Amino acid sequence: MFISFFYYLRARGLKVSLDEWLSLIEALDKGLCKASLLEFYHLCRSILVKSETEYDKFDLAFAEFFKNIKTPEDIPDEIWEWLNSDIRTRDINDKVMFDSFVLELEELQKRLQERIAEQKERHDGGNYWIGTGGTSTMGNSGFNERGIRVGGDGRHKNAVQVAGERNFKDFRQDNILNIRQFQMALRKLRQFSSRLDGAKTELDIDATIDETCEHAGNLHIVWEKPRKNTVKLLLLFDSDGSMMPYSTLCNQLFQAVSKSNHFKDLKVYYFHNCIYEHLYTSPYCIRGEWIDTEWVLSNLSSEYKVIFIGDAAMAPSELMSRGGNCYVGLYNEMPGIEWLMRFKKKYPKHIWLNPIPESEWEYTYGYITIEKIKEIFPMFELTIDGLEAGIKKLLVSR
Repeated sequence: MFISFFYYLRARGLKVSLDEWLSLIEALDKGLCKASLLEFYHLCRSILVKSETEYDKFDLAFAEFFKNIKTPEDIPDEIWEWLNSDIRTRDINDKVMFDSFVLELEELQKRLQERIAEQKERHDGGNYWIGTGGTSTMGNSGFNERGIRVGGDGRHKNAVQVAGERNFKDFRQDNILNIRQFQMALRKLRQFSSRLDGAKTELDIDATIDETCEHAGNLHIVWEKPRKNTVKLLLLFDSDGSMMPYSTLCNQLFQAVSKSNHFKDLKVYYFHNCIYEHLYTSPYCIRGEWIDTEWVLSNLSSEYKVIFIGDAAMAPSELMSRGGNCYVGLYNEMPGIEWLMRFKKKYPKHIWLNPIPESEWEYTYGYITIEKIKEIFPMFELTIDGLEAGIKKLLVSR
C-alpha cells in the first residue's frame, strides 16, 4: 500500500522524486513520525513537497488516499457516509432554530465532540444531530446561520469552521486572482509599447544591474529612451446570469485595468452570454444602454488587443441560432457565433479568459458552447498561470 501512495502523489501532479521517497522511508525507519497519522502528514509534506504552491495539491491527495484510516480524533466513517449520501432538506417554511444565538467556536467544537459520541444513526432535516438539510449547527446543506460544516457542500457559505479545511489553497499558482496580481500580469502588455525618439532619460534597471556586475560592483548607470504607451485594449465582459458567481472577480479585473497606465486607449463593453447587435455600456446590461456592435467593429481599428472574459456557457441556440438571444424582444438576425467570427477576423490579437476551472470545461453546464468558442478563440483559465499564458499569446507575432 505504501508504494501505491508514491504513485498516487505522482498521478495527482506532485513531482516526487525517488531520492525524496527514499529519504521519507529513511525517516520512517528512524521513527520520526511515531504512530501518528498527523505527524506522518507533516513528515511527508516537509520531505516530498518542494514549494508552498503545492501544499493544497498535497493536502487534497493526502486526504483522499488516507480517507479510510481511522485515528482517535476522527469523525466516524458512519457519519461521513450519512452526510455524503442523498440529502433530504426540511420544509422551507420551518423557521424554528434550535440555537437562537451565535455560538462561540470553542462551544461549537465542544458540542460537535458531544454529538459524535452520542449519535448512532443518520439524521436529516433536524435541529440537534449532525445531519443534512436541517437547522442544526453541525452538518451540511442546512439552514443554520452559523455553525460547523461537516462534509458535503455549504448552503449559505457562512460556517464558523469547516471540517477538512484546505488551509493552503491560497498559495496555489492556479488560484483566482486579486487586483494586485491582475496588475502585475497586465504589465507584460507594456512590451507592445515603443521607444520615443530623443534623449535617453529613463533609468534601465536591468541593464544597470548587469553593467554594475560586469564592473565588479562599481555602479554603472544605464539610461534608455522612454517608452510611449501604444497599447490599445478592448475588454468584453460577459455579465449577469451564470456569470453572477464571478462578479467579484470580474470587478477586480476591471479595477486593475482601470488603475493601469499601460494603455494608450482602453474600451470596456459588456454582453450577456453572447455578442449580438449591441454591446452594453454597463454591467447591468440594461436595454437601451448600449452601443451598436457594428459601430465598434467599424470604428475601433485592428490595432486593438481584444480580451473576452466569460464562462462561454449558454444554451446552444444562443450561440448558433438566429433569434437565440435570451432577452425577450431582442431578436438577433445574425447568430452569435457569426458575430464572434467577425471579431476574430477584425482583431488578430485576441484571447478568451474563462473563470470556470479548465478541468470542468468538458462536462460542466454549457460544455457544448465552451468547446465551440474554444475553436474560435484561444481560451485560458482565469488564474495566475492562465492569465500569464493568455498575455504571452497576445504578445506573439502570429
